[in-house]
Amino acid sequence: MTSQGPARPPLLVLAVGNPSRGDDALGPLLLDAASQAWKPSIDAGEIELLTDFQLQIEHALDLEGRARVVFVDASVASPAPFSFSRVVARAGESATTHALAPSAVLATYARVVGEPPEAWLLAIRGERFELGEDLTPAAREHLAAGLGFLTDQLERWRRDPGGP
Repeated sequence: MTSQGPARPPLLVLAVGNPSRGDDALGPLLLDAASQAWKPSIDAGEIELLTDFQLQIEHALDLEGRARVVFVDASVASPAPFSFSRVVARAGESATTHALAPSAVLATYARVVGEPPEAWLLAIRGERFELGEDLTPAAREHLAAGLGFLTDQLERWRRDPGGP
């Protein structure tokens, strides 16, 4: 399968979460902040930001034409303030609160398109996920730490595109 449109930015940051469910909003909130902080890179076509409530098999096609993808999600299992780990294609695995894990999206891509792009998961520690909850104070701190880390990581990748 080949892309018919213009070239896609080499880096996709794909965040998932429900803004109406307390700390589950961490992924979308990170992208809200990143859209301003990373505006020059976004405008230059280096980064694309995408958000959704949960990962679905259709997201595999969003990976097409990318060199690297970073999934961002809230997690009750992550150490505070966040964890950052490599993701490999693996069907049927779910490590987040959503329907499909990043590894399963990569496995779908591998089955449909071919070798998936390099992928990472930024799992930001959350505590409360009930409908109508506000973001917890701890989650606000974890969000700031995650955004700072990912901004630094993007700069490292800019200096050394092949580096981890």
